[in-house]
Amino acid sequence: MQQGETTTLEELGVGNRGLIIDIRAGHGLRRRLLEMGFTPGTVVEVLLSNRGPILVLVRGAVIALGRGVARKIIVRRINHA
Repeated sequence: MQQGETTTLEELGVGNRGLIIDIRAGHGLRRRLLEMGFTPGTVVEVLLSNRGPILVLVRGAVIALGRGVARKIIVRRINHA
C-alpha cells in the first residue's frame, strides 16, 4: 500500500499509521467511535493485528477494536513520524 492510499483500519497493517477520513457505520456505533477519539483528521497507529481484535493507538490511548468495527473506519495511509 502506498502513502496516501485510502483503506480500512483493519487493512492498514501493524506498525502503520493512518489519518481517519470517515466512519461508515450506523448512528450508534459512529457516535461511540467518535466519543472514543476516532474523529476525522485524527492519526491512528496499528499496534497489533493477529487473529483477534486489533489494537490501535489513538490520541494516546490503546484501544482494542473488533475486526468488523475496524472495517468501518476509513483511513489514508501516512508515513511514520
